[in-house]
Amino acid sequence: MDLDDLPSIVPEALQPIAVDGLIAEGDPTHPPRILLLYGSLRDVSYSRKAAEEAARILRAFGCETRIFDPAGLPLPDDAGASEHPKVAELRDLAVWSEGMVWSSPERHGAMTGLMKLQIDWLPLSLKGGIRTTQGKTLAVMQISGGSQSFNAVNQMRILGRWMRMLTIPNQSSIPKAWLEFDEDGRLPEGSFYRRVVDVMEELVKFTYLVRGRQSYLVNRYSERVESVEEVHKRVSKPS
Repeated sequence: MDLDDLPSIVPEALQPIAVDGLIAEGDPTHPPRILLLYGSLRDVSYSRKAAEEAARILRAFGCETRIFDPAGLPLPDDAGASEHPKVAELRDLAVWSEGMVWSSPERHGAMTGLMKLQIDWLPLSLKGGIRTTQGKTLAVMQISGGSQSFNAVNQMRILGRWMRMLTIPNQSSIPKAWLEFDEDGRLPEGSFYRRVVDVMEELVKFTYLVRGRQSYLVNRYSERVESVEEVHKRVSKPS
């Protein structure tokens, strides 16, 4: 476990992920691949800083991370938007990932439009039956400028369920973020930092448990029925 890039933590309490208890014979053994999304383009974006802090923790736990920059992402209904390079980048990262972290500010009692925009660009399946989100793990975090709230994380949980993701039980909500992050943009060791570590640790564990069984978990009766019907149509079609 690489702790060099983390704040003044308690090393005795930060334990490596014991993968022997999480993987079975034949499961993938490469580092878990985690995609992090954030919901603000401000120069001082605390949701981005929280995502960056989460990425450092995930790397300390042995994960490979990617953070998507949503700047320039078009609206879904814009003409030709589906061919935009930012859309392709986001979808490629989603396919690459085995788990995700969504970090959004709360704005007017809800997640930001930018956060929702990114999720709107992730279809349940792509051409060729590729699943962008189904059967993958998800952790949600929110940042508030005022008192602590859970509106954004609750909304993201609903979206995670809609995207057929396994959203882990734990979550993070940081109130008055402008007081919590230091001048270097880091979240110092303390109760809010510990919660972020808790969430990332749980995400890694669930990702190890799920990723070797993803195809089984998303194998559904309704889709098997459709496959059988399609085969019957092809067989009965006159030559």
